[in-house]
Amino acid sequence: MQHKTDEFDRVRVMFPDHLGLARGKYLPSHLAAKGTGHCATIWGLGYDRSMVPAPGSYLLEGLIDVHATMDPATLRPGWENDTTGVAIADVSMHGEAYPYAARNVLKKAIAAWAELGYTVQVGIELEAYLMAPDGEGGWKRYENPRALVYGTGPGNDPTGILDAIMTKAQVGGFKVESINAEFDESQYELTLEYGKALDVADDVFLFRLMAREVALAHGFDLTFLGKPFADLSGTGVHFNVSILDADGNNVLAEESADDGLSAMARHAIAGLTTHHQALAAIAAPTVNAYRRLQPAQLSGYWANWGYDHRCVGVRVPPARGVGTRIESRIADGAVNIHSGMAAVLTALRLGVENTLECPPAETGDGFDEVNTDVCVGPDLNAALDHLEADAAFAAAIGQDFVDNFVAVKRAEWNRFIEAEGSFDGAEPPSAWELNEYLMYH
Repeated sequence: MQHKTDEFDRVRVMFPDHLGLARGKYLPSHLAAKGTGHCATIWGLGYDRSMVPAPGSYLLEGLIDVHATMDPATLRPGWENDTTGVAIADVSMHGEAYPYAARNVLKKAIAAWAELGYTVQVGIELEAYLMAPDGEGGWKRYENPRALVYGTGPGNDPTGILDAIMTKAQVGGFKVESINAEFDESQYELTLEYGKALDVADDVFLFRLMAREVALAHGFDLTFLGKPFADLSGTGVHFNVSILDADGNNVLAEESADDGLSAMARHAIAGLTTHHQALAAIAAPTVNAYRRLQPAQLSGYWANWGYDHRCVGVRVPPARGVGTRIESRIADGAVNIHSGMAAVLTALRLGVENTLECPPAETGDGFDEVNTDVCVGPDLNAALDHLEADAAFAAAIGQDFVDNFVAVKRAEWNRFIEAEGSFDGAEPPSAWELNEYLMYH
């Protein structure tokens, strides 16, 4: 349903920044369509509000403005009250798309597929932990000891937080596919329906924000951080991608093939495995992410793929025909959904354009036996090295975006090292990580 600004007294106009955080302003409804300015130096900010002169931040060039203009197609009822609408903005500078903005990066990745004659569709699976106040000004795990993997009902959600999130999702027009308890106590899975890539990214961006704000309104919090608890499962984001031709046919499927996969599907899979290490920097963009990205953690650590195999970096679920899809499992819950999706789509496209040879499917257990020695870097700094070294991938997704991302994330890594001295992914999350990320992811 298309909404109009005059249905609301005000519109909360937001956009994803370089960290995936929602920046924006409340605008009176009669002014919402005009948009508003924001300082470009947002793109030089760290989580701690420190600023670095990253490319695109214009920190040393006068801290000039970008302009955020509401995309009318994204306008929907908000979750704060009945009189506040919500919309996503496009970000421009001097009338041109701002190349550092995550939504523009994704639009570019989608357009590159369109130039080849294809439409990309994506489905997103989210995971998160629900947290309760610890009585000392902090947070602890929410207690639901009756919870089951794939659990539903009061035993899994005794205070009804997930019910409240689902109700608000329906009001806001979010296309929820399923919500259920996940593996560990206080962990949940929240899955949205597949659709056109930009629409899905916009929905997930707003849905995550909505879910956290609904939890906070009930006195709880919801964290998507990749590894908030040392002794529990990490939280991932799975990108499921299908590719359609001009007639709406899923070109990843080939009925005559023994495994139902087309040659194009194999090239696309090869793109993900080939650019796996560079992709990690964008898909797992925090220091904390590399505590989840460890061997035998079902996290996308290895640059391998398999048929319906959850211990690989790239999974091909069992559906065939129109349901054929490729699932990238490397991202964690702190990923910027727009730039993370752009990275996945870019790696897939490079595999197709360069007709990359698909490696053999993983047949080992994925725990002690794998068929590759290629894996993600041991930490965020190494991942950034891999991103910079993969010149083809950086150029394809956008060198401007990569240069900004690397500058901001190097500063983030340096702050961590100054505080903690070193990183060992097998150790529990540090106080620095929880202080740096938990409020925002």
